[in-house]
Amino acid sequence: MSESVKIVALVGSLRAESINRKVAELAAAGAPESVSVEIYEGLATVPFYNEDLDVEPLDPAVDALRTTLADADAVLIVTPEYNGTIPAVVKNAIDWGSRPYGNGSLKDKPVAVIGASLGRYAGKWSQEDARKSVGIAGGKVVDSVEVGIATSELNGRPVSEVPELVEQVRSAVADLVGAVGATV
Repeated sequence: MSESVKIVALVGSLRAESINRKVAELAAAGAPESVSVEIYEGLATVPFYNEDLDVEPLDPAVDALRTTLADADAVLIVTPEYNGTIPAVVKNAIDWGSRPYGNGSLKDKPVAVIGASLGRYAGKWSQEDARKSVGIAGGKVVDSVEVGIATSELNGRPVSEVPELVEQVRSAVADLVGAVGATV
């Protein structure tokens, strides 16, 4: 593939050693040569969405998030499940990315949602909620991507040492790239 594809990964767990961060790192490390997966590091500094704050000049953290989303070809959300739904930082990023209404930085952008969670359903509810929210925000949800990792099944192994998970994450990135209209 001659063109390069830029994917920004939003990680729903802010913990430095979270399994979801490790999954995002796996996506970045396993991406094809012509694809970059950049883990967005600024979610902790983005204020909660408030229309009163959505005026110029924008908070620098909001401006950085919107610019990063707008410059990306696609978005990969890697999320745990908190109390049966998506973490606040993921929802907040989606809310800021949905504005200005009808022309936000997520508009028509391919978005895939994957993640790891403690529960036996492997974060299914948080992934469904994130997909729903992204779709309403104007993103193009890549429904073919479904990677849910039940952390209890890792048995203490790093995700990078579980071959079936490595392949699922690589496949998710490939499907996301395909939704951009590129091939790997």
